[in-house]
Amino acid sequence: MTVIEGSVLRDAFISAAHSITNKKKSVDELNVFPVPDGDTGTNMSMTIGNALAELKLMKDDVECSAVAKTMASALLRGARGNSGVILSLVFRGFSKGLAGKREMSAEDLVVSLENGVKGAYKSVMKPTEGTILTVVRESAEKAREVVRTTNDPCIVMHEICQQAKVSLDNTPNLLPALAKAGVVDAGGMGLLIIFEAIRDVFDGGEVVQLEKAEKKKITVENFSTAVGEYESEITYTYCTEMLITKKRDCADPSKLRAYLETIGDCVVVVDDNEIIKVHVHTNDPGKAIQKGLEFGYINLPKIENMKLQHEAKQQEVKQQFVPAKPEKKFGFVAVAAGNGIEAMFRDVGVDCIVKGGQTMNPSTEDILAAIMSCPAETVFVLPNNKNIIMAAEQAVKLADRKVCVLQTRTIPQGMSAMLAFDPDADFKTNRKEMTDALERVSTGSVTFAARDSDFEGHAIKKGEILCMENGKLAFVEKDLSKAAYKLTKKLVKGDSTFITILYGADVTDEAAEALYKQVSAKYSNIDVNLINGGQPVYYYYISVE
Repeated sequence: MTVIEGSVLRDAFISAAHSITNKKKSVDELNVFPVPDGDTGTNMSMTIGNALAELKLMKDDVECSAVAKTMASALLRGARGNSGVILSLVFRGFSKGLAGKREMSAEDLVVSLENGVKGAYKSVMKPTEGTILTVVRESAEKAREVVRTTNDPCIVMHEICQQAKVSLDNTPNLLPALAKAGVVDAGGMGLLIIFEAIRDVFDGGEVVQLEKAEKKKITVENFSTAVGEYESEITYTYCTEMLITKKRDCADPSKLRAYLETIGDCVVVVDDNEIIKVHVHTNDPGKAIQKGLEFGYINLPKIENMKLQHEAKQQEVKQQFVPAKPEKKFGFVAVAAGNGIEAMFRDVGVDCIVKGGQTMNPSTEDILAAIMSCPAETVFVLPNNKNIIMAAEQAVKLADRKVCVLQTRTIPQGMSAMLAFDPDADFKTNRKEMTDALERVSTGSVTFAARDSDFEGHAIKKGEILCMENGKLAFVEKDLSKAAYKLTKKLVKGDSTFITILYGADVTDEAAEALYKQVSAKYSNIDVNLINGGQPVYYYYISVE
């Protein structure tokens, strides 16, 4: 084989998306930092999965350029977390490298990967070697070397995978934290899984199918909920449902299920005394109904064309989303979770809240939608989490107005930046003052260990209390109240004048009030403020200025 056709590239990308989704948990578990943010595999899965619906609608005569363009656009909009953003930039390289190409040659493959590497490195302010960046860069370098002696993209893809594996195995030698934990880089592992799935389809292998999650018992009562799990799958055209009143001598309904699985997927068959409820995605709804008649009398049959529904829904979304007209000079978007924290940001002037944070990184599209709905000429974005900054920066390129992403890594930094805003000052002055303000804040956070870990000299057990000072692990405790008080004392300096304690959804009002009294008694000369933030995952955010 000397070229890859569009249909093969489409299937390879679909297989890659299914493969990383099937293995996302094992990738998540490679994260060495013990806080509950081990979602590299999940972010990569959700990012590439954003392209699935559109890829599955593409016909066999599709050109490689169209496949790559669709992939790049969907991944850019769906990018979540740093790993997801980097993955989207790698695939944007394919869109550039295959522009105008009906088929993909070995040279096209190499150029596409090289474009992806350039885009990924360019978008990371301080590239860290020993990560997904190293794996993709060294893979591209190997591909360039190999293409000098072959014009077969399959051979090149094999060499890319071999080099990716070598590079991945070497990541612990580049990052001491990986070596100490005895793992390889999570993002690099996710990329290898994706590359290997693409390679296998190029070789003529079958498209990897999504593994079914452990199923709960389906009854007539939860039938609709079970069916709802299949809403995004559009392998077959017609969604067919029916209610069958069973004959007196009705055969075993499992035979009906077995037949339906030969003509479609997403089969749900529930046998409940006198009735059988059926759901199936198929290209032959008539055959499904005809088979159902062998088991009894058909009631309330329903047949829907899912592809037409999908296209109509896309058009509806496009029509509904009308960017807000600028009515003021400056506007603000903040990423936050927790009713109290969200209300706090609104009180200080934030126009749009994007729900998200630790363990729930919003996509580039989520942030873009908030920017576009902000009625301002210039929009400041407060990511408030280090793993959301890159996704926010990708939204800048898609917006129709001026956007400035402030480098806020915590909720307290975001609040301090907002309080430093001066409506009478110009853009440059505000950007400087807000940036200076966020950098003056010392932030403490208290959460729990999501896994056993040996991290930075700490032997950590799952469930123990983790205390972070400005994003770095400060110490580990077993008692929550003691941990929060000890962390506050560690944050306070001689010139500190203000302490804010934000308590989360898993902290009682009584426990938070007790901490407030203890801190106030210790620092009677400092203004202490207690706020019910309602945030998930983190018991406390503590800011000291």
